[in-house]
Amino acid sequence: MCSSGLRQLGIEKVYYGCRNERFGGCGSVLDINECENSQHPRYTAIGGILADKAILLLRKFYICENNNAPNPKPKVRRIEFNKPERKKKRPAQSKMSSFGTIYKVTTFGESHCKAVGCIVDGCPPGMALQAEDIQKQLDRRRPGQNFLTTPRSETDTVTILSGTEKGYTLGTPIGLMVPNKDQRPGDYSETDLYPRPSHADWTYLKKYGIKASSGGGRSSARETIGRVAAAAIAEKYMSLAHGIEIVAFVSAVGKVKMPFLKDDGKNEQRDLLLSEITREKVDVFPTRCPDSETSKLIEEEIAKKKEEMDSVGGIITCVVRNCPPGLGEPCFDKLEAKLAHAMLSIPATKGFEIGSGFHGAEMSGSVHNDPFAFSGERELQTTKNDSGGIQGGISNGETIYFNVAFKPAATISLAQKTAKYDGEDGVLAARGRHDPCVAIRAVPIVESMAALVIME
Repeated sequence: MCSSGLRQLGIEKVYYGCRNERFGGCGSVLDINECENSQHPRYTAIGGILADKAILLLRKFYICENNNAPNPKPKVRRIEFNKPERKKKRPAQSKMSSFGTIYKVTTFGESHCKAVGCIVDGCPPGMALQAEDIQKQLDRRRPGQNFLTTPRSETDTVTILSGTEKGYTLGTPIGLMVPNKDQRPGDYSETDLYPRPSHADWTYLKKYGIKASSGGGRSSARETIGRVAAAAIAEKYMSLAHGIEIVAFVSAVGKVKMPFLKDDGKNEQRDLLLSEITREKVDVFPTRCPDSETSKLIEEEIAKKKEEMDSVGGIITCVVRNCPPGLGEPCFDKLEAKLAHAMLSIPATKGFEIGSGFHGAEMSGSVHNDPFAFSGERELQTTKNDSGGIQGGISNGETIYFNVAFKPAATISLAQKTAKYDGEDGVLAARGRHDPCVAIRAVPIVESMAALVIME
């Protein structure tokens, strides 16, 4: 029935798909207004057929008055409603820019917008905090540090917008912002024609119906500035409150690996390295690989790929020391599951292993098990640590260590045969400034995501 006909019956509105508590399921709710007497409650139409008292009401208004008959034969008329047109499915909206619940970090910004940054919720009040505390980690991840990284020149200078007063945290949201200075969106004009191979151009377009034409947008590593800035605050708190230390380093690039990764189950060398490594020892080397011989080979490998206008992947090892026992939850929120989630959220990551990792699958239980022994420092501790400091999803007080695998950078200057958005074949030689090996600058990012997990 048309809307004017409904109004003649005193039916002012029809609400489609409303819950019908009496009959169950969904129906259409009629707002019935008998002009001067508005005493009728709402009635329900299920499948377009009126139910209950609404039938009698429509008989009174529609059948009797139109037929001029005081007592017409009882009959039920099917009232057909014009259903609203089904709207086209709208592309999904991006909702996943936050990490954590207790210590919650929300990042913002794209690779070539005016600024990037984050909002931090959950920082305890009363902690001394200056921009310099955050800047140290940002300097470690910024581009243009040496010939092995991207030539993009950014100072990545952080500004604290809110959440502190007189150098101390207030317990309110902390706003952090870093301006993008060296923007060159014109370097990405070809991405209007081509989805870059193994990049996020195609998948973002299919999910959101739009993509950033200048760089990778939210998929760019520039987004991780907010993570590193937020984690620097968390690290300071955990260091002061619990003495927790987090150190990451490059342990492999391409097929070049540090000796402990070549170990066939002997863990003395690994445990010694993980107990003594510091950020100062890591940063001495431009490759961030704390082994001089391996570092030289990594330099040669990266320089070779850079000359070939290609890229190469790598592995980062991360260690968390002085982590108290009891962190993590059984079943779905295990500590190693949280760490894996955090690490695999970093751009270009493709693998995660903790403790003995995949090598543990080749070991027997008698070799892999970590026996306990009494210690004067703690009630119990393990005599070795193939578990990686976590058992049953909960930290056991030992050193936590894990490896994160990074793929080769997807955007390379080497010409590649690929297809355009319109399906036409072509050749893409990407412009722009990119890291020949992303693992080197990802070291502080891995540390930061570990810090956010432990802080949470």
